[in-house]
Amino acid sequence: MVPALRYLSGACSRARGGFPGGFSAARRPAQGRPWPLCQGGRRASTRSFDVVIIGGGIVGLASARALILRHPTLSIGVLEKEKHLAVHQTGHNSGVIHSGIYYKPESLKAKLCVQGAALIYEYCKQKGISYKQCGKLIVAVEQEEIPRLQALYERGLQNGVQGLRLIQQEDIKKKEPYCRGEEVQCQYVVTCAGLYSDRISELSGCNPDPQIVPFRGDYLLLKPEKCYLVKGNIYPVPDSRFPFLGVHFTPRMDGSIWLGPNAVLAFKREGYKPFDFNARDVMDIIIKSGLIKLVFQNFSYGVNEMYKACFLSATVKHLQKFIPEITVSDILRGPAGVRAQALDRDGNLVEDFVFDGGVGDIGNRILHVRNAPSPAATSSLAISGMIADEVQQRFKL
Repeated sequence: MVPALRYLSGACSRARGGFPGGFSAARRPAQGRPWPLCQGGRRASTRSFDVVIIGGGIVGLASARALILRHPTLSIGVLEKEKHLAVHQTGHNSGVIHSGIYYKPESLKAKLCVQGAALIYEYCKQKGISYKQCGKLIVAVEQEEIPRLQALYERGLQNGVQGLRLIQQEDIKKKEPYCRGEEVQCQYVVTCAGLYSDRISELSGCNPDPQIVPFRGDYLLLKPEKCYLVKGNIYPVPDSRFPFLGVHFTPRMDGSIWLGPNAVLAFKREGYKPFDFNARDVMDIIIKSGLIKLVFQNFSYGVNEMYKACFLSATVKHLQKFIPEITVSDILRGPAGVRAQALDRDGNLVEDFVFDGGVGDIGNRILHVRNAPSPAATSSLAISGMIADEVQQRFKL
């Protein structure tokens, strides 16, 4: 087979027994057919590979694993620009295994999230990776949210989400004693969601439309002495106009509680700090995407998100709708992540995963996987299976 790409980075370790994070291969490659795994070296290499995967995050590594299991004689290279694996979206995710309730029925996200969650749980059991299946409460705190909550419940049923039910306010106290809503007007959806451990968290010629736009999500931390207030995942009813899930309560495997994230425009592709800025990235986003249209269409929402990002009291006021006992003195600023979100030229946030190829001699040898932020970690094993199917068909492996 003619190699699709040439490997252009050095200082690679050989993944003879498997990939970091517990991914193991079916068997060792044939003599002379290495499985190099790039870890950020800068020296050029002239080595050729049958398949090169660009990106050493959870989707890239899962895809390498899937291809190795199916085609153990192929030489496969994983190209990662950083010195370590999974340092961007994968290394900054919330650690939640999503159930698949949020996504449009029949979409790739709905299908692959439900499949992926089952595969992740099975993988954790096989590898002895600890996780906590604590459930998720999606809470309506305003009267106008109740129809959206009902629609979300129906969507979850269509997507095949297991363990899904509507409960009333009196039932919530049995699960989350400190969580409340607006008296009788409050309803809750309980879904089967869980957390996975840090070990799994660290796995790690194109069409110009849509353009990838970075959105930063800032987390807050609940002080350790206040973590008793939250037992499981508590989520708001999301705004259906956006793919973001809203500020929520996330218990971690180490016992900490993360609050967030918000969703604000980042002025750098990998801008994890509020004042990170790259002029080239900003100009590229403005010129090639529908960002200006998005801003004008959702100006008040954007201003509100920016305001909450700047002032802790504004975020805490929102959190108090769910747990009134939380105060500003109970909160610390925490980590942040950047969501690589696809945006079309009309200012619409693309809801689904995007799989496409290029054109021409080089483009025809390339498969792009784009717009794969959340729930990419949950869906990673299912996505990798789809990629392996597509690669096998497209490239005649």
